[in-house]
Amino acid sequence: MLIRAKAPLRISFGGGGTDVPPFTELEGGCVLSATIDRYAWGTLRPRHDGGVCIESRDFGTSLSYSSRRDMVLDGELDLAKAAIRRLTGDYDQGFDLYLHSDAPPGSGLGSSSAMMVAMVGLLKEWKGLPLTDYEVAETAHQIERHDLAIAGGMQDQYAATFGGVNFIEFRADRVVVNSLRLGRDILNELEYNLLLVDTGRVRLSSNIIEDQVARYERREHDSVDALRQIKSIAIEMKDKLLHRKWDDFGRLLDEEWQQKKRMSDRISSPELDDLYRFARENGAIGGKITGAGGGGFLLLYCGFERKHTLADLLRQRGCDPSEVALERDGLQTWRVA
Repeated sequence: MLIRAKAPLRISFGGGGTDVPPFTELEGGCVLSATIDRYAWGTLRPRHDGGVCIESRDFGTSLSYSSRRDMVLDGELDLAKAAIRRLTGDYDQGFDLYLHSDAPPGSGLGSSSAMMVAMVGLLKEWKGLPLTDYEVAETAHQIERHDLAIAGGMQDQYAATFGGVNFIEFRADRVVVNSLRLGRDILNELEYNLLLVDTGRVRLSSNIIEDQVARYERREHDSVDALRQIKSIAIEMKDKLLHRKWDDFGRLLDEEWQQKKRMSDRISSPELDDLYRFARENGAIGGKITGAGGGGFLLLYCGFERKHTLADLLRQRGCDPSEVALERDGLQTWRVA
């Protein structure tokens, strides 16, 4: 028997950064995001002994242990090892775990958190754990942010678990996922006008987030004000999307990006600024670097008559633009005989 899982990656339209403590506890954050048709994948094959083998295609690494008690957090595939340690406890049966993603770590598409959600889904299915979607997302978040002390926000785990277009609220005592009931015409128009551009540059988001948090805790005016503006923009973006105000929605993407750069000088670079300026001059109404910034993917909202011309121009600059297809479903698990 094989157990399989897939969890979708996400694009964040607005609110990124307001899902990171201590802003969430002190002021409350919110994020408007959507999952896309790129996934973190996993397969679990039970064994008849207590051994564990973890293979990651993305890192080109395979680790084998005679017992899960031999696993230590040493920097190699720690996401998988931490999930196994938290969810299997003293359970003795072994298994083989195979993991791969449609986007590499550092892409800004929430790939690491989607992989964690996929692993929680695999282990939940294998052991028959009665976890709700909220509990799956919270477990994934706890493993990343607390067990492994990886700096970051909360949006990625909830987006990957629930799927679809969501307005997610982060409060001091709970997270609320509001699934937006969007007509097919809205989803089609988003897909028609969005362009996702691989800049070819990866980044370590934890360094950027640590700098952002430190600036907020020092109450630096630009960082504090930018986070409050970003929260307000996310709420406005949701309204524009629901009312089909397309050009306004695109312009708010740009406004959010300008505010986001105020949070930390690590979020952008002269090279990224030049690439974004080029996109704006050649048909993009608005856009932003996905994730914490510093590299990864550039998300653009374009007028439909300029989108493909812009894509060709970006290819000439060494980028890899692609269409965006939205995914309505979140984490999925299934068994194969």
